[in-house]
Amino acid sequence: MKKLSRKNKGVTLLLVLTMAASAMTGCGSKENSQTPATEIDFAGITGGDTQENDSPETANVEESTTEQIPEEESREGMYRSEITNEWIDESLKNQRPIAVMVDNEKKALPHFGLTEADVVYEIMNSTANGRVTRLMAIVKDWGKITQFGSIRSTRPTNIMLAGEWNAVLCHDGGPGVHVDAYLKQKYNNNLSGGFSRVKNGKPTEFTEYICTGDLDKKFASSNYSTEYNEYYQGAHYTFANSEVDLGQRDDSFNCTEIQLPFPHNGSTLRYNESTGTYDYYEYGEAHKDPQHDNAQLTFKNLLIQNCSFAELDNNGYMIYNVIDNPSKSPKTCVGYYITNGKGIELTWYKADQSDRTVYIDKATGEEVEINTGKTYVALVPSDTWNDVQIK
Repeated sequence: MKKLSRKNKGVTLLLVLTMAASAMTGCGSKENSQTPATEIDFAGITGGDTQENDSPETANVEESTTEQIPEEESREGMYRSEITNEWIDESLKNQRPIAVMVDNEKKALPHFGLTEADVVYEIMNSTANGRVTRLMAIVKDWGKITQFGSIRSTRPTNIMLAGEWNAVLCHDGGPGVHVDAYLKQKYNNNLSGGFSRVKNGKPTEFTEYICTGDLDKKFASSNYSTEYNEYYQGAHYTFANSEVDLGQRDDSFNCTEIQLPFPHNGSTLRYNESTGTYDYYEYGEAHKDPQHDNAQLTFKNLLIQNCSFAELDNNGYMIYNVIDNPSKSPKTCVGYYITNGKGIELTWYKADQSDRTVYIDKATGEEVEINTGKTYVALVPSDTWNDVQIK
């Protein structure tokens, strides 16, 4: 096994973002919060040469060329999910997803219902305890949940990431001195504690789950809408019109297994050729979901994101600098997009707390197009980024 070499390739995106560098700062504690970059128009960043060519030759070609645009597929009573691009019931079209904080300590296993998630984030939860990670699951069709979790507390990073999806954050508390200011942000809606307790023979902190009816009761007792609100930004990812085959690119690399530098649980994703997805393993075993006949947790897309962080106190509480851009942090705003046994390098940026993280193809300067299906996102601490193992 060897580490993948990383070459510093130029990106058209950096030229644009350099203009924005002075308007953005790294995200740390409340006292050193990042300045919102609302005045920066990231929507215009497409990468590559955007100069128009108005020559007569070009105009003639455009006028004489007529492309046959295939008719978009439709299915009665269904629509393509804005989270996975999969076909789901159209009654869910305006429903907000939930973002569920899931304990990832070994005592919390097995996880119930995690295969129902559309996107799963794995994030270092603390610099203590072997840098234990916590999962955050984005679930669109939460009405089908019968048991999900177990549920634990949140951190500032999770609040900002949940905001990207206009998701309602489901958790049980958090270190108030560090999370309260984020929970009070207008973009944030959260449901804290009061979920079902399941007798499983474990200590109390491992017994809280979202069970049937919990969310209906919680929403009813809150003033939160179950539908997208004014903070919804539209589809989070850009999905390809056809299957992405990175193997056709000269700059792609093989990736049948990726081992992440999370020492507490040893997160590993292995390519399953029979399903065309990446199976998730931790603590040396396949991750199975007893809620669904021990189904393997697996993903079509992997987004592996290098990210710096700041420690908030001596107890291990920390925050990722998720509000960042390549012109400010060219060495850390990098990562990989991996699918179908291949990967490419990317850069990323996030302009403000609730703005979506945008992943840019490092070679083309354009936004990465991903495959239809579920996505796993890992935020890898920058001080261990060189320990990511790909083969």
